[in-house]
Amino acid sequence: MGKAVIIMGSKSDLEWSKKIAMNLDKLGVESILRVASAHKVPLTCYELIKEYEKEAVVFITVAGMSNALSGFTDAQTWCPVIACPPYSDKFGGSDIYSSLRMPSAVAPMTVLEPANAALAAAKVFALSDKNIREKISLYQKDIRDVLKKDDQDVQRGQG
Repeated sequence: MGKAVIIMGSKSDLEWSKKIAMNLDKLGVESILRVASAHKVPLTCYELIKEYEKEAVVFITVAGMSNALSGFTDAQTWCPVIACPPYSDKFGGSDIYSSLRMPSAVAPMTVLEPANAALAAAKVFALSDKNIREKISLYQKDIRDVLKKDDQDVQRGQG
């Protein structure tokens, strides 16, 4: 079974992180929630990354505003890192650029929706875990089935 470590920049990111964890659970991926700011406690953050990378995890970072956490995490580990910053309307949504623009040799993936960040992490584990692969396939089939039903409803004038 895969394990995703969700690192939050602060406890204010907890609700967003819980959405990711809930979706990971549905796909058969264990998750651990931690708080460690790359700005305020970089040494603690570094130690946490080094502790968990021994287990070959996927890190999912959740930090808004100035998202140093995603780049910092990625630069310190060989494990995949998925940035899932909570977005806001402040500053016209421009804080997203701190998740998108990274220096050379720093490559966290950025996925904006919690459910999709969980899916991306699960797909990493699905490369070697047949059970997770099957859960992803069922999840995708369920989505397609809903769309087919919705199309039929619209065609019958029920939409």
